[in-house]
Amino acid sequence: MDEKIPYLQEALTQMGHTVTAMPGDAIDAVALDGAGALFVRTRTLCNAALLDGTDVRFIGTATIGYDHIDADYCRRAGIEWVSAPGCNADAVLQYVQSSIYSWLKDKKTDISALAIGIVGVGRIGSRVERWARSQGMTVLLNDPPRQAAGEPGFVSLDEIARVCDIVTFHPTLSLSGPFRSYHLLDSAFLAKINRRALLINASRGAVADNNALYDAVVGNSLLDVALDVWENEPKISQELLERAFIATPHVAGYSAKGKLNASQMMLQAFAQYTSYKAELPHIELPPPANNNIEASTLADALLKIYSPLSDTAKLKSSPSMFEWLRNNYELRREPSEFIVHIDGKPVVL
Repeated sequence: MDEKIPYLQEALTQMGHTVTAMPGDAIDAVALDGAGALFVRTRTLCNAALLDGTDVRFIGTATIGYDHIDADYCRRAGIEWVSAPGCNADAVLQYVQSSIYSWLKDKKTDISALAIGIVGVGRIGSRVERWARSQGMTVLLNDPPRQAAGEPGFVSLDEIARVCDIVTFHPTLSLSGPFRSYHLLDSAFLAKINRRALLINASRGAVADNNALYDAVVGNSLLDVALDVWENEPKISQELLERAFIATPHVAGYSAKGKLNASQMMLQAFAQYTSYKAELPHIELPPPANNNIEASTLADALLKIYSPLSDTAKLKSSPSMFEWLRNNYELRREPSEFIVHIDGKPVVL
């Protein structure tokens, strides 16, 4: 298993399994000798090159995304696999909120005066939608699969580009087909933006054409980008990195609760696969060291809990350390874990 999946090794051991933990990029066919199950993150490509000739018949990826899993190969090889959909949705919402509030901090603009476009309205996008509406924002939604299923209330990408001050991308990555999301954020989309705007990508790097993004931010001084995911990670574009308002090493979902949720989902799925009947090991997070937050506004409270600008400074100062910063990230805590008072009054986040 990937050694950077927290809480999981001890729980699997308590269930009676022998577990070997190692860096995700060190997992190879030799390491899998004798293993019947594999637990990974996005850096381990689960395909024929890795799995042919091994005894692995179960894969658990402790991530929302699963484009590192060759699903067709697994089906042919009789390998069952599961992901952890929604495990870190609240953490990504926190990242989007803090990115927006960081951007607004020196703009002197009321958030309720802004329009936000949400591209991909699944577990994460729907959370962003609820929060944005609660703040009085004008909300435009784009989700072709849901629209094709007959659901109302969606608009085109062109309209979002023309109207919205903030656009945040949350689709799954699809390289082809009717709902292709590869390079969804491209030069054609960027050309339609003619106002002060913030573009956020916390989905998958290839959803945004990074070369087009770089050209856009160079040519449009009003355009800002917040990028947590990049094409060609960890060898990211240093030119785009330098131009980005917020730049983080693929950690938008890296909260302690999000990781805990993923590990619990892996345990439950593996218990079902192995017909494990006993009570599952219990994993519990301790409260944050200082869980009291005093602030004057909601924005100040959320930024006291987490500001992506500190992660941005670390990555910009050491871009070659992208993978190290990601693998050694201090898991942040989510707003719901704090006792928050705004102007002395308790507030539930």
